[in-house]
Amino acid sequence: MLTIPDSYGARVRSYAPDAESWLRRLPGLVTRHLDEWGLTRDGTQVWHGYVAIVIPVLLPDRTPAVLKVSYPSKESAKESAALARWDGNGAVRLLRADPADQVILLERLDRTRSLMNVPVAQAIPIWGALMRDLSEVTPGDDFDLLPDLAARWETELPELWRRLGGPCPEWLVEEAVAVCREPAGGPVLVHTDLHFENILAARGGWRAIDPKPLAAVGEFAVAPMLWNRLADLDGRGAELRARCEDLADSAGLDRELSRRWSLAREVDNYLDYLRNGETADAQRSLWVATALAGREDPGVDPTALAAP
Repeated sequence: MLTIPDSYGARVRSYAPDAESWLRRLPGLVTRHLDEWGLTRDGTQVWHGYVAIVIPVLLPDRTPAVLKVSYPSKESAKESAALARWDGNGAVRLLRADPADQVILLERLDRTRSLMNVPVAQAIPIWGALMRDLSEVTPGDDFDLLPDLAARWETELPELWRRLGGPCPEWLVEEAVAVCREPAGGPVLVHTDLHFENILAARGGWRAIDPKPLAAVGEFAVAPMLWNRLADLDGRGAELRARCEDLADSAGLDRELSRRWSLAREVDNYLDYLRNGETADAQRSLWVATALAGREDPGVDPTALAAP
């Protein structure tokens, strides 16, 4: 019988109005897919993130794999479609999927080794190589489009800024909106949450996990590598901007467009965090956004900001 970790239950209860019914349903959902897909559990461990549990399993031929079951949400709904498009090229390989129940079977990677364990200078070219692989895939018609998101941000960011009482300089919101007004280039399939912890070691290399896909320009993918690992900076915004440039170079992206989309994404994060009362996260996002603009508060030490 599957034992749901208390920590996962607490997370689901923090955001899901139907958490109790979902958690009661979850063991049966796992058992059904184990039986239908001919899987056996490999030990008793159950790993989890914010929305999903991950269970080590063995395929019928005893090959190690993992079964991932996500709380049904828009955030996870397109994960299997994106992984199917990449087909193991830069991302974890999808072996089987039940999109209706948001259950997927994946190759097993080394969860003990992520890019969090790698010095930033060495992690950047690994990230860049994965970005080049992932960007070889055209999105098709299954995914949300960056122009649609940009059009929403053009209206919603200024409106939310005003509703919150103008909590940051207006010029910062204007910079975020400016990039949203520009025509987007030809889209690729972008992993919009490609940060250090979402890149795991695999046999012979590294693979991306947990995609939040979007049909967008590749430059949209840079931001998560900037708002993570601020403790590795020397306290100056110049080093963050240099990291942004190095990431862009490693993936063959435009430096300036990478900076501008990263700024816009952090302005969106900042306002959303404030709306939800998450002030520590908002402070981090504000520093990153202003640092990308070259106008950060010199009195704020980014190494002391809360990690996401």
